Amino acid sequence: MAKMRTLKEVQATLQIAKLKEEDLKETIHCLSFGENVSSADYCLMELDDTLCKQIEAGQSLVIRGDKDERAVLCSGDKTYDLKIADTSNLLLFVPELQTPDLLPNNLESCHVVQNQIWGFCNSYWELRKHRPKLKKLKKLLMENSYEGPAIGGQEEVTENRYTMLDLLERIQASETEIKENLRTIHACEIDGYWRLLDFDYEMKLLGHVTQLVDSESWSFNKVPLQNCLEELAPLEPKEMIEHCLNCYGHRYIENDQVLYALYEDKVCRALALLLLQNAVKFNLQEFQEVWQQSVPDGMSTSLDQLKSVALVDRASRPETICLLRVEDLPEDTQERFNYLFTLREKWTEDDITPYIQDLCGEKQTTGALLTKYARSSMQGGVKVFNSRRPIAT
Repeated sequence: MAKMRTLKEVQATLQIAKLKEEDLKETIHCLSFGENVSSADYCLMELDDTLCKQIEAGQSLVIRGDKDERAVLCSGDKTYDLKIADTSNLLLFVPELQTPDLLPNNLESCHVVQNQIWGFCNSYWELRKHRPKLKKLKKLLMENSYEGPAIGGQEEVTENRYTMLDLLERIQASETEIKENLRTIHACEIDGYWRLLDFDYEMKLLGHVTQLVDSESWSFNKVPLQNCLEELAPLEPKEMIEHCLNCYGHRYIENDQVLYALYEDKVCRALALLLLQNAVKFNLQEFQEVWQQSVPDGMSTSLDQLKSVALVDRASRPETICLLRVEDLPEDTQERFNYLFTLREKWTEDDITPYIQDLCGEKQTTGALLTKYARSSMQGGVKVFNSRRPIAT
């Protein structure tokens, strides 16, 4: 146990250091190391005000990542990169140490307070907000996609199914971000497990709904839930019909009746993906004609509906279109740009923006990303972007 300093010893030290006692606070802290103190005993982490308030409110922060992944820290709704920051100063961990603003000002004379150091280190964890790493989520769910209820004596495959708790263990994202992505990819919770609908099965459900709307002459903005469930119950489970309506429409109540307003852009985009999924390239003019014919009457198609899921090549003759979904591209920024520049040497800003928009961090723009990872030039009076580094083909 370290020897405790007395007030006389402290005053003698001040005299040697040529410090005036009246210039100091009346409370003097004397620090000493406890027994068996090691720098490996504690890790320090710098938190912003938001995270501090969450901790003080009893919420948790979780470090997530498999052995082959770089660890991230997740709050209830955000994901942060963990980075070790070194400091030239030794950081001491001293419980119950009172900072000057907490000390009383009415003391008449100096007194010594003994404090024991519990730990020390010369680095701390620094947090930076980061995009959630969600590509793995869809990959896991695709291991056993849902193709509809088992028919006859068929047994459903029970391997590779994941609960929310399983996903939280495997995915480097907060619970809120995982749930938002599950909605985005139209996943559905079935018997306690989150399942991704097989694309053909999802299109089958959407086809049932749009054909019913057409046959009943309903408005796409007023699709009655109860009527849909009753009419389509012989074909598919009611839960799946309602899930399809939730994916492709907005739910509202009017005159005590639950109605859905179908999203024109979502329905048209889904039917475009159905046409493009088996074609390497599609003649653009022919595609637009077939696409318009395939959507329900009253809906209009537009190439703007296909941003981030299909790529138009205006330079080819004839002009073509092919499937290119942003969700299938690499998550790493440099890898994403490398991949895009292997597909096409030069990109216009309008063409490349949908494929890099999701890479933008907080307060970051696509223009800033292009400045960092691409080189611009003029081609035929149009600004185009190409790679800053040689790309292996």
